[in-house]
Amino acid sequence: MTSAWADGPADNDAATVRPIPPVGMELTDAQTKRLTEGCAAIRKSWQETLSAAGEWADSANRFQQTERKQVVANLKGLTPEVLVFPRAVEIAMEFQQFYQDRDIENALLLLNIAQQRIEIAESDPRWSRVVGIGAGDSQQLVIGGYQSKIDGSYQPYALVVPAGYTHGDARPRRLDLWFHGRGEKMSEANFLANGRNNAGQYTPADTIVLHPYGRYSNAFKFAGEIDVLEAMEYVSGRLPVDPARCSVRGFSMGGAGCWQFATHYADRFFAANPGAGFSETPEFLKSFQSEDLSSTPGYQRTLWQLYDCPPWSRNLVMCPTVAYSGEIDRQKQAADVMQQSLAQQGIDLVHLIGPKTAHQIHPDSKIEIEHKMDALAAAATVDVPRHVDFTTYTLRYHKMHWVDVQGLQKHWSRAHVSATLDTRPTPAKLSVVTKNVSRLRLDFSAGQWRGPLPCQPKIHLDGTTIIGPAVRSDRSWQADLEFDGVQWKLVSSFAEGLAKRPGLQGPIDDAFMDSFLFVLPSARSDDTVTEKWFRSESEHAQTHWRKHFRGDIRTVVDTELTDQQIADHNLVLFGDDQSNSIIKRIAADLPVQWAADSIRLGEQQFDRAAHAIAMVYPNPLNPDRYIVLNSGVTFREYDYLNNARQTPKLPDWAIIDVSQGATMRDPGKIEAAGFFDESWKP
Repeated sequence: MTSAWADGPADNDAATVRPIPPVGMELTDAQTKRLTEGCAAIRKSWQETLSAAGEWADSANRFQQTERKQVVANLKGLTPEVLVFPRAVEIAMEFQQFYQDRDIENALLLLNIAQQRIEIAESDPRWSRVVGIGAGDSQQLVIGGYQSKIDGSYQPYALVVPAGYTHGDARPRRLDLWFHGRGEKMSEANFLANGRNNAGQYTPADTIVLHPYGRYSNAFKFAGEIDVLEAMEYVSGRLPVDPARCSVRGFSMGGAGCWQFATHYADRFFAANPGAGFSETPEFLKSFQSEDLSSTPGYQRTLWQLYDCPPWSRNLVMCPTVAYSGEIDRQKQAADVMQQSLAQQGIDLVHLIGPKTAHQIHPDSKIEIEHKMDALAAAATVDVPRHVDFTTYTLRYHKMHWVDVQGLQKHWSRAHVSATLDTRPTPAKLSVVTKNVSRLRLDFSAGQWRGPLPCQPKIHLDGTTIIGPAVRSDRSWQADLEFDGVQWKLVSSFAEGLAKRPGLQGPIDDAFMDSFLFVLPSARSDDTVTEKWFRSESEHAQTHWRKHFRGDIRTVVDTELTDQQIADHNLVLFGDDQSNSIIKRIAADLPVQWAADSIRLGEQQFDRAAHAIAMVYPNPLNPDRYIVLNSGVTFREYDYLNNARQTPKLPDWAIIDVSQGATMRDPGKIEAAGFFDESWKP
């Protein structure tokens, strides 16, 4: 996949931010007409195919109904595999992302592929047939799309299907994830066209290689992270992926993504192979970008821990890692930093160096890397580990094998669990030592319990001995444990009440990693300054979600919000208690109060005039979902210039002076900002 570096120090001036993505060439009227009509024709053709299939199913007698409806369901399930192509062309036109004549030719080719898939689906609506997997005599390149849960958009992926795989083959295969490098011109259309012809850096024998798009150029963070997980789930549901033999790999920006996934999802991979990239924010920006970070607010430094990998490096105890760098590559810094961090944990990082090599993979190193990765794949096993070593800083990442942290004593401070299962004594014993953990679940799913049966295991937890529940007949076992401030206790369920928990722990950006809906105000605020800001920021949030996370925008006016939407989505509410009826409806249950001339948050009070609050909080109307007030993704145009800058810029809440409007770096002047405690109190 293509890659490109950011510009280095030239991109440190927030007053002269260059456009990302860069603006391409203007299409002629004839080219625009041809592409627009081509996209419309595909959409119309597919809708006609679905309508005809529905009529065919409805006309069946009662003996044929079930079978025919299943065929129609299969056909509808192929919608992303068809419509991802016109969507890719349309979004490239929207943001003027045609950079050479060949890009236009590729766009037309993608539309031809879509039409071919419609014709195939009409006669044989099986996924493998429609995407073009054939006899398997040679390696096959597949491009396609799936529908994201975040915003309903059709997101692209590319696949390398190994020689020997044929339609319907059920033998499990190894799966390698390959993360591409930074490509500012990598529109969806260009990504798909490239995936159709380029197998990438590595194609191991008998291995499926998945190339996620990652929602453009964000180093596979935030929605890019979810894209990887969704694409992996989608492909694993359609090809015989061996869950014990999945690896994560990447180079340049993809190397950064690889470090992040290896340290945050260590139990999902038999090995990681990061190359170059960056592994943390501050040192990389100093060395690569020559950026002065001395004025960075403390809350932003705290939030660096979300994706900075050195604090999480101990998790590589659970994930074998083979790092690579070119000897004279400035981005060798990433692996050097990780090597130092791992040395502090007593781990000697395998760091292969391409001799006299800049920003590329040396041919001799590729051979050595593949030898090591093949050996690790051969040693991979489905056995449940008897020892788990897990570090986390946030409940966004709460699980490692059978250890599941359900509560922290304090977010953004290091939490650690070391747990060992010993099945030799009778009864079996689990020895667990924790730090900064308040709720813990030990969870072996069906078939995973490796000890004797019948058994009621003993749990030795931070000096307390607890008799756990009995192992169940399907060889599953689970124990929920809660720390009451003095000692650990076994509980039948965790205490109810407002508390940070997995998937509901903040910060603001976390709300955009699941399904969300913009809820726009139908009225106006009395203060004209904040009213103008509410409108401009809501437009900015939508534009930049579309532009930089390549998503579709779902909006509703506050007066038209339905109960089903409240149940299904995180709600992104713009306005205040005067302009947005949903904010007014839930105001009494929020930690912020609006008065005629003030905004109060906890013990802090601010002028209401020309001030707004941005905040994330559990939705009082649906405590399993978030509400967000007055914010989209919190990093802005300046941060798009270098992927290491793309970190959360606001914590759980912020009071913003909007009198001077927003900039390329900030939504306004941040008067105060902070984190809610573990009970969501200011």
